[in-house]
Amino acid sequence: MPETDSALSTTMTEARRVMEICNACRYCEGFCAVFPAMALHRDFANADLNRLANLCHNCKACYYACQYAPPHPFGVNVPQTFAILRDESYRAYAWPRPLAAAFARNGTVVALTTGLSLALVLILTDSLTAPGILIRAWTGRDAFYRVIPWAAMSGIAAITLLFSMLALTMGGMAFWRESRPDRPVTGRAVLRGLHDALTLKNLGGGGHGCNDRDGAFSTLRRRFHHAMAYGFAACFAATSVAAFEAYVLGLPAPYPWLSAPVILGVVGGAGLLVGTSGLIGLKFTTDPTATAPALLGADLALLALLWFAAATGITLLLFRASAAMGPLLALHLGFILALFIVLPYSKFVHAIYRTLALIAR
Repeated sequence: MPETDSALSTTMTEARRVMEICNACRYCEGFCAVFPAMALHRDFANADLNRLANLCHNCKACYYACQYAPPHPFGVNVPQTFAILRDESYRAYAWPRPLAAAFARNGTVVALTTGLSLALVLILTDSLTAPGILIRAWTGRDAFYRVIPWAAMSGIAAITLLFSMLALTMGGMAFWRESRPDRPVTGRAVLRGLHDALTLKNLGGGGHGCNDRDGAFSTLRRRFHHAMAYGFAACFAATSVAAFEAYVLGLPAPYPWLSAPVILGVVGGAGLLVGTSGLIGLKFTTDPTATAPALLGADLALLALLWFAAATGITLLLFRASAAMGPLLALHLGFILALFIVLPYSKFVHAIYRTLALIAR
């Protein structure tokens, strides 16, 4: 891990203590990817602990199975310890470094960014269009651009998306430099890691599911995660296809109901709504003793932002031929702009770090 305060934090010390106890016990070795990877070490460097923390899918199975969990004097709580350590790793690998502080109070940052993004889009929409245009019903291929000019819409979206992708890439590269194994990474390891990441294999908690609320097993969290992850992927695919049709084929939005961008967008938006709603519900019903309550605000802020981005997108689709299209378009673009800005400084980065950790284990 880069030399930061977190590299010598009390969390890192606690993680090392916990892993040394777990390495002596090994009762949970079949639960997920963490414990087989842990068993390869006798000593744990900071980079090893950071990789193990990002391997953790927070299924909590190890907590409820552990004979050394609280109230035992050893007080082993792997899910809570690794959740805090992951949060520290997000700050440690953030790019550019001055923006790493955004993780410290991420819930507040997401809320402020969303509000400012909405205000910016509404102000630009009002200043770049003639009076009355925002609340008129528009139809036809270029209806959206009559409300918000093409240059403004595409320019802002492109700048923020490219910056977000650059920041995510730089953070992922920093994580890989510190956490990659000493042995060469084979193609088989890459395929295995991608498979486990895409299928959320390790949200199985040893094969029976996660302990979402208590010691009972459940597959709800895995299903909600699948809905959210593949919903996000479908929405990104819809945006990519729409960009290709607009900029390469010269076919501007909005698109017909049975077109690829609309179908992918509807499927993706529905997946996001179901997934984020379910995960938000689980946040309030899960046993707090196996979680890090201080991180709840940041988790909820990102889930809420994804929910609003999907909800405004579907609402815009339903009412795009009405006079409500203009305000709905501005609201949707505001949420999308905020999402692009905060992605590299939110829990979203764990999707990248976890995939790399699965490859490097």
